[in-house]
Amino acid sequence: MISPLAGPVPMERGKHVQIQSCAAFHGDQIMRRRLLLATPILATPALSQPRAGIRVLVGFAPGGAVDQSVRIAAEAIARRGGPVVIAETRSGALGFLAAAAVARAVPDGTILASAIMGMMSVAPAVPGSQIPLDLDRELTPVCNLAGTPMALIVPGQSPDRSLAELVARARARPGELSYASTGNGSTNQLAAEHFAADAGLRFVHVAYRGGAPAALDVAAGRIDLMFANIAEVIELIRGGQVRGLALAAAKPTSLAPDLPLLTRDYPALDMNNWFGLVGPAGMAPELVEQIGRLFTEAMADPATQPILAARGLDAIAEIGPAFAARIQHDRRRWAAVAAQGNIRAD
Repeated sequence: MISPLAGPVPMERGKHVQIQSCAAFHGDQIMRRRLLLATPILATPALSQPRAGIRVLVGFAPGGAVDQSVRIAAEAIARRGGPVVIAETRSGALGFLAAAAVARAVPDGTILASAIMGMMSVAPAVPGSQIPLDLDRELTPVCNLAGTPMALIVPGQSPDRSLAELVARARARPGELSYASTGNGSTNQLAAEHFAADAGLRFVHVAYRGGAPAALDVAAGRIDLMFANIAEVIELIRGGQVRGLALAAAKPTSLAPDLPLLTRDYPALDMNNWFGLVGPAGMAPELVEQIGRLFTEAMADPATQPILAARGLDAIAEIGPAFAARIQHDRRRWAAVAAQGNIRAD
């Protein structure tokens, strides 16, 4: 099997990372195939094999937390003298389009896909979810990369200036306050329902077609609250359009270090959205370990930490079986929340 874990392929201006579009990538595929065919095939993957790079199909729009995680990893791998990592946007269907494309690929480690909690753990846990492939049989969990905590936000003009005030108002008006989500069966919905169950509250669910319009309606005061990735709403918090009441995490975030922790009152509400990588089924365990270490060590590099912190991201070092265990653990957790709240995706 040919390993993608070679030394760097020198690019123009001395760079060893190439983040480019799909069209640009395919322009040099013929030469890359020739190089691969000319490389001796070894019985097991080896770090010393030359030339092959790694494509990562990113199932989400450029600029988002998932896309940023992959590109930060690619740049860190280049700094450390690793192989070329190409981030290729293949967005749509909660990341399933990218995953389905990777599931059809040769399991040689040269093509991976982004994998998020909502895709790998939440969707399979919610009845009615449309999943176009068998996640457990057609994909190999390679590694986790990073995570970002969710924040509980309310309108900037909300009368609730603390978590305690929100809980008191919701208890006094059961079933009247509304929360926004990015759709039925979404991570946002399950987070809000998890909070409602633990706090003994009832809310009205209002589903949107994306995080941006949902957060903007919270800012406008049309919705009472929302759980959202802190990285995606931090500018609204800083600008005063929304108020952050609590961080659903076990530790503070550098983006909002003074935000109270929801876990102090509700220990189970540690809700970190993670972003990892998967490959095709049939990847050799040794190859998974090598690629996993390549990415997780790059993310853990001291030079990478301030870059992650500036975006509200934390590195997560889970490789192969550990990442697979995380996926299954979170799937069971969200299945229980969905069952308790009678939540369906359809």
